[in-house]
Amino acid sequence: MKTIRKRKRSEPHTFEQRLDEHRVRLESRLAQLPRGAEREQIAARIEQLRTAVELNAMLSMSE
Repeated sequence: MKTIRKRKRSEPHTFEQRLDEHRVRLESRLAQLPRGAEREQIAARIEQLRTAVELNAMLSMSE
């Protein structure tokens, strides 16, 4: 008879945590890229993620 194991669910991540994790992944990728269009695009995306975290924090404070 097979034993059925239940998968342990991880804690739900907040919106800010998910944005921050994505930013960290992009920053490590950015460090490996030479200068060029792809590097600039990733740098712009990192800045967008930082802005999103700030805006989310401001909106959360007003609730």
